[in-house]
Amino acid sequence: MVGKRIALICIVLIGGVTMAFKVNFKSKKEIISKASEDNAPIVVLELFTSQGCSSCPPADVLLQQAKDDYGSLVYALSYHVDYWNYIGWKDPFSNPEYAEKQRKYNIKFKNKSNYTPQVVVNGKAHFVGSSSFKMKAAIAQYGAIKAENKITLSNVKVEKESVSFNYKLNGAIANKSLRAVLVLDKRTTVVKRGENRNKTLANNNIVVAEKRIIIEDLEGISSMKIPTAVEKDEKLNLIVLMVNGVYDITAASKTELLR
Repeated sequence: MVGKRIALICIVLIGGVTMAFKVNFKSKKEIISKASEDNAPIVVLELFTSQGCSSCPPADVLLQQAKDDYGSLVYALSYHVDYWNYIGWKDPFSNPEYAEKQRKYNIKFKNKSNYTPQVVVNGKAHFVGSSSFKMKAAIAQYGAIKAENKITLSNVKVEKESVSFNYKLNGAIANKSLRAVLVLDKRTTVVKRGENRNKTLANNNIVVAEKRIIIEDLEGISSMKIPTAVEKDEKLNLIVLMVNGVYDITAASKTELLR
Protein backbone atom coordinates (compact mmCIF):
# COMPACT_ATOMS: atom_id res chain seq x y z
CA MET A 1 0.00 0.00 0.00
CA VAL A 2 2.85 2.33 0.95
CA GLY A 3 4.65 1.41 -2.27
CA LYS A 4 1.59 2.35 -4.35
CA ARG A 5 1.34 5.73 -2.61
CA ILE A 6 5.02 6.49 -3.30
CA ALA A 7 4.59 5.48 -6.92
CA LEU A 8 1.53 7.73 -7.24
CA ILE A 9 3.39 10.69 -5.72
CA CYS A 10 6.30 10.17 -8.14
CA ILE A 11 3.94 10.10 -11.12
CA VAL A 12 2.30 13.37 -10.00
CA LEU A 13 5.68 15.07 -9.47
CA ILE A 14 7.00 13.94 -12.86
CA GLY A 15 3.79 15.12 -14.52
CA GLY A 16 4.07 18.50 -12.80
CA VAL A 17 7.66 19.01 -13.97
CA THR A 18 6.72 18.02 -17.51
CA MET A 19 3.83 20.50 -17.53
CA ALA A 20 6.13 23.26 -16.28
CA PHE A 21 8.47 22.73 -19.23
CA LYS A 22 5.54 22.65 -21.63
CA VAL A 23 4.09 25.89 -20.27
CA ASN A 24 7.42 27.73 -20.59
CA PHE A 25 7.92 26.51 -24.15
CA LYS A 26 4.35 27.33 -25.14
CA SER A 27 4.64 30.83 -23.67
CA LYS A 28 7.66 31.57 -25.86
CA LYS A 29 5.96 30.18 -28.96
CA GLU A 30 2.90 32.32 -28.31
CA ILE A 31 5.03 35.48 -28.17
CA ILE A 32 6.71 34.65 -31.48
CA SER A 33 3.45 33.74 -33.25
CA LYS A 34 1.95 37.17 -32.55
CA ALA A 35 4.53 38.74 -34.87
CA SER A 36 2.50 37.59 -37.89
CA GLU A 37 -0.67 39.43 -36.89
CA ASP A 38 -1.73 42.94 -38.00
CA ASN A 39 -0.39 45.59 -35.60
CA ALA A 40 1.55 42.74 -34.03
CA PRO A 41 3.66 43.36 -30.93
CA ILE A 42 7.16 44.72 -31.49
CA VAL A 43 10.23 44.59 -29.27
CA VAL A 44 12.82 47.16 -30.36
CA LEU A 45 16.08 46.60 -28.49
CA GLU A 46 18.51 49.51 -28.80
CA LEU A 47 21.90 48.59 -27.37
CA PHE A 48 24.32 51.42 -26.58
CA THR A 49 27.76 49.85 -26.76
CA SER A 50 31.42 50.42 -27.64
CA GLN A 51 34.43 48.42 -28.75
CA GLY A 52 36.36 50.31 -26.09
CA CYS A 53 34.21 48.98 -23.23
CA SER A 54 35.30 45.68 -21.64
CA SER A 55 31.81 44.88 -20.31
CA CYS A 56 30.12 45.36 -23.71
CA PRO A 57 30.98 42.15 -25.65
CA PRO A 58 28.61 39.95 -23.56
CA ALA A 59 25.79 42.42 -24.25
CA ASP A 60 26.52 42.30 -27.99
CA VAL A 61 26.27 38.49 -27.86
CA LEU A 62 23.05 38.59 -25.83
CA LEU A 63 21.40 41.00 -28.28
CA GLN A 64 22.18 38.68 -31.18
CA GLN A 65 20.82 35.70 -29.22
CA ALA A 66 17.55 37.58 -28.63
CA LYS A 67 17.30 38.30 -32.35
CA ASP A 68 17.99 34.66 -33.23
CA ASP A 69 15.59 33.23 -30.63
CA TYR A 70 12.60 35.52 -31.25
CA GLY A 71 12.88 36.17 -34.98
CA SER A 72 10.60 38.82 -36.47
CA LEU A 73 9.33 39.93 -33.05
CA VAL A 74 12.69 41.51 -32.12
CA TYR A 75 14.30 44.52 -33.84
CA ALA A 76 17.97 44.62 -32.81
CA LEU A 77 19.98 47.84 -33.06
CA SER A 78 23.51 48.46 -31.79
CA TYR A 79 24.47 52.11 -31.40
CA HIS A 80 28.21 52.55 -30.90
CA VAL A 81 28.87 55.61 -28.73
CA ASP A 82 32.00 57.75 -28.90
CA TYR A 83 32.73 58.52 -25.25
CA TRP A 84 34.96 55.46 -24.81
CA ASN A 85 37.29 56.54 -27.63
CA TYR A 86 39.46 58.60 -25.26
CA ILE A 87 40.84 55.46 -23.63
CA GLY A 88 43.01 54.64 -26.64
CA TRP A 89 40.84 52.84 -29.22
CA LYS A 90 38.58 54.72 -31.61
CA ASP A 91 35.55 52.55 -32.32
CA PRO A 92 35.11 52.68 -36.13
CA PHE A 93 31.33 52.66 -35.72
CA SER A 94 31.17 55.31 -32.99
CA ASN A 95 29.12 58.43 -33.55
CA PRO A 96 28.57 61.38 -31.18
CA GLU A 97 24.96 61.54 -32.36
CA TYR A 98 24.34 58.13 -30.80
CA ALA A 99 25.68 59.32 -27.45
CA GLU A 100 23.32 62.29 -27.71
CA LYS A 101 20.43 59.95 -28.48
CA GLN A 102 21.32 57.93 -25.40
CA ARG A 103 21.52 61.12 -23.31
CA LYS A 104 17.96 62.08 -24.32
CA TYR A 105 16.73 58.64 -23.26
CA ASN A 106 18.46 58.92 -19.89
CA ILE A 107 17.00 62.37 -19.27
CA LYS A 108 13.60 60.80 -19.92
CA PHE A 109 14.38 57.93 -17.53
CA LYS A 110 15.75 60.38 -14.94
CA ASN A 111 19.02 58.47 -15.10
CA LYS A 112 22.03 60.50 -13.98
CA SER A 113 24.31 59.66 -16.89
CA ASN A 114 24.95 57.51 -19.93
CA TYR A 115 26.41 54.05 -19.38
CA THR A 116 27.40 51.01 -21.41
CA PRO A 117 26.15 48.48 -22.11
CA GLN A 118 22.62 49.89 -21.92
CA VAL A 119 19.56 48.45 -23.64
CA VAL A 120 16.48 50.60 -24.25
CA VAL A 121 13.24 48.71 -25.00
CA ASN A 122 10.68 50.39 -27.27
CA GLY A 123 11.96 53.72 -25.96
CA LYS A 124 10.11 53.03 -22.71
CA ALA A 125 12.47 51.18 -20.35
CA HIS A 126 16.15 50.42 -19.91
CA PHE A 127 18.47 47.93 -18.22
CA VAL A 128 22.08 46.75 -18.22
CA GLY A 129 22.52 45.13 -21.62
CA SER A 130 24.33 42.02 -20.37
CA SER A 131 21.44 40.88 -18.13
CA SER A 132 19.85 37.83 -19.76
CA PHE A 133 17.16 37.74 -17.06
CA LYS A 134 16.05 41.32 -17.77
CA MET A 135 16.30 40.76 -21.51
CA LYS A 136 13.93 37.76 -21.37
CA ALA A 137 11.56 39.63 -19.04
CA ALA A 138 11.45 42.66 -21.34
CA ILE A 139 10.75 40.55 -24.42
CA ALA A 140 7.96 38.72 -22.58
CA GLN A 141 6.43 41.99 -21.36
CA TYR A 142 6.55 44.05 -24.54
CA GLY A 143 6.06 41.03 -26.79
CA ALA A 144 2.54 40.70 -25.37
CA ILE A 145 1.48 44.31 -26.12
CA LYS A 146 -0.11 45.15 -29.44
CA ALA A 147 1.72 47.88 -31.38
CA GLU A 148 0.04 51.28 -31.57
CA ASN A 149 0.88 51.75 -35.26
CA LYS A 150 1.90 49.71 -38.27
CA ILE A 151 4.48 50.41 -40.99
CA THR A 152 4.41 48.61 -44.34
CA LEU A 153 7.48 48.93 -46.57
CA SER A 154 7.39 48.36 -50.32
CA ASN A 155 9.31 49.06 -53.52
CA VAL A 156 12.62 48.89 -51.66
CA LYS A 157 15.46 49.51 -54.13
CA VAL A 158 19.22 49.77 -53.81
CA GLU A 159 20.85 51.91 -56.48
CA LYS A 160 24.63 52.40 -56.34
CA GLU A 161 25.23 53.87 -52.88
CA SER A 162 21.67 54.68 -51.82
CA VAL A 163 18.42 52.96 -50.90
CA SER A 164 14.90 54.18 -51.63
CA PHE A 165 11.61 52.86 -50.30
CA ASN A 166 7.88 53.47 -50.03
CA TYR A 167 6.06 53.35 -46.71
CA LYS A 168 2.44 53.09 -45.67
CA LEU A 169 1.26 53.87 -42.14
CA ASN A 170 -1.70 52.77 -40.06
CA GLY A 171 -2.96 54.38 -36.87
CA ALA A 172 -2.77 57.89 -35.43
CA ILE A 173 0.28 59.83 -36.67
CA ALA A 174 -0.10 63.18 -34.87
CA ASN A 175 3.14 64.34 -33.18
CA LYS A 176 5.05 61.33 -34.51
CA SER A 177 7.96 60.90 -36.91
CA LEU A 178 9.83 58.06 -38.61
CA ARG A 179 13.41 56.92 -38.10
CA ALA A 180 14.97 55.06 -41.02
CA VAL A 181 17.98 53.04 -39.89
CA LEU A 182 20.59 51.14 -41.91
CA VAL A 183 21.92 48.19 -39.96
CA LEU A 184 25.08 46.24 -40.80
CA ASP A 185 24.49 42.59 -39.99
CA LYS A 186 28.00 41.74 -38.79
CA ARG A 187 31.59 42.95 -38.78
CA THR A 188 34.66 41.45 -37.11
CA THR A 189 37.29 43.84 -35.75
CA VAL A 190 40.71 43.26 -34.20
CA VAL A 191 40.95 45.76 -31.35
CA LYS A 192 44.55 46.90 -30.81
CA ARG A 193 44.20 49.28 -27.86
CA GLY A 194 41.88 50.18 -24.99
CA GLU A 195 40.09 47.85 -22.56
CA ASN A 196 39.55 45.19 -25.25
CA ARG A 197 43.08 45.32 -26.68
CA ASN A 198 44.28 42.20 -28.50
CA LYS A 199 40.72 40.88 -28.74
CA THR A 200 38.82 40.05 -31.92
CA LEU A 201 35.26 41.36 -31.57
CA ALA A 202 32.33 40.21 -33.68
CA ASN A 203 29.81 43.06 -33.58
CA ASN A 204 26.28 42.52 -34.87
CA ASN A 205 23.28 44.71 -35.78
CA ILE A 206 25.48 47.78 -36.14
CA VAL A 207 23.72 51.06 -36.89
CA VAL A 208 25.73 52.71 -39.68
CA ALA A 209 23.25 55.42 -40.74
CA GLU A 210 20.04 56.97 -39.47
CA LYS A 211 17.57 59.49 -40.89
CA ARG A 212 14.57 61.25 -39.40
CA ILE A 213 11.51 61.46 -41.65
CA ILE A 214 8.77 63.99 -40.98
CA ILE A 215 5.36 62.38 -41.45
CA GLU A 216 3.12 64.39 -43.77
CA ASP A 217 0.68 61.69 -44.83
CA LEU A 218 -0.14 58.02 -44.32
CA GLU A 219 1.94 57.16 -47.40
CA GLY A 220 5.29 58.42 -48.55
CA ILE A 221 8.62 57.84 -50.27
CA SER A 222 12.07 58.30 -48.81
CA SER A 223 15.71 57.46 -49.46
CA MET A 224 19.05 57.51 -47.70
CA LYS A 225 22.73 57.11 -48.54
CA ILE A 226 24.65 53.93 -47.77
CA PRO A 227 27.94 54.80 -46.03
CA THR A 228 31.05 54.10 -48.10
CA ALA A 229 32.47 52.13 -45.15
CA VAL A 230 29.95 49.35 -45.85
CA GLU A 231 31.43 46.74 -48.19
CA LYS A 232 29.33 45.52 -51.12
CA ASP A 233 29.39 41.90 -49.93
CA GLU A 234 28.21 42.76 -46.41
CA LYS A 235 24.62 42.10 -45.41
CA LEU A 236 22.65 45.28 -44.77
CA ASN A 237 19.13 45.71 -43.38
CA LEU A 238 16.67 48.60 -43.38
CA ILE A 239 14.63 49.18 -40.22
CA VAL A 240 11.99 51.91 -40.06
CA LEU A 241 10.58 52.97 -36.70
CA MET A 242 7.73 55.29 -35.73
CA VAL A 243 8.46 57.44 -32.70
CA ASN A 244 6.28 59.83 -30.70
CA GLY A 245 7.26 63.09 -29.00
CA VAL A 246 8.61 61.40 -25.87
CA TYR A 247 10.71 58.84 -27.79
CA ASP A 248 8.30 55.92 -27.37
CA ILE A 249 8.52 53.58 -30.37
CA THR A 250 5.01 52.83 -31.63
CA ALA A 251 5.75 50.78 -34.78
CA ALA A 252 8.59 49.04 -36.57
CA SER A 253 9.25 47.33 -39.87
CA LYS A 254 12.38 45.75 -41.35
CA THR A 255 13.65 44.29 -44.58
CA GLU A 256 16.92 42.91 -45.92
CA LEU A 257 18.54 44.99 -48.65
CA LEU A 258 19.47 43.11 -51.80
CA ARG A 259 22.67 44.63 -53.17
